[in-house]
Amino acid sequence: MGLRKKHRDAEVSTDSLSDIMFFLMLFFLIISTMVSPNSIKINLSKSTTNQTLDTEKKPIHLAVTKDKKYYINNKEINPENLEAEIAAYSNKLIEPPLFMHLDKDLPIQIIADIMTISIKLKCKPVLATAPNK
Repeated sequence: MGLRKKHRDAEVSTDSLSDIMFFLMLFFLIISTMVSPNSIKINLSKSTTNQTLDTEKKPIHLAVTKDKKYYINNKEINPENLEAEIAAYSNKLIEPPLFMHLDKDLPIQIIADIMTISIKLKCKPVLATAPNK
């Protein structure tokens, strides 16, 4: 019986593999440029709703101007004494609200520091904004 075995080499066609890899690379490049954290714009100075807050507890009003002058209840204070001044007002009250009237051009680090101090002193931080007109 003359049965011969034909030896065929196994082949994997990789002709379209380079096209698929190119499209995947192009897809990820486009997606990575669209998801850029530097392109997020935040405007904290405006609000569209007027919500009244429960002010039965006497709130502490903290204002910081553009030139970084700090005021608590319309009294100018030294920024180094901010925590002590807020503590002096909050010791008399239980979880008082801290209304933060902050200029929109202040660095975010100042806002984060104020919020950290208010949470440390068990105050409820509230960011006061101007309504849209």
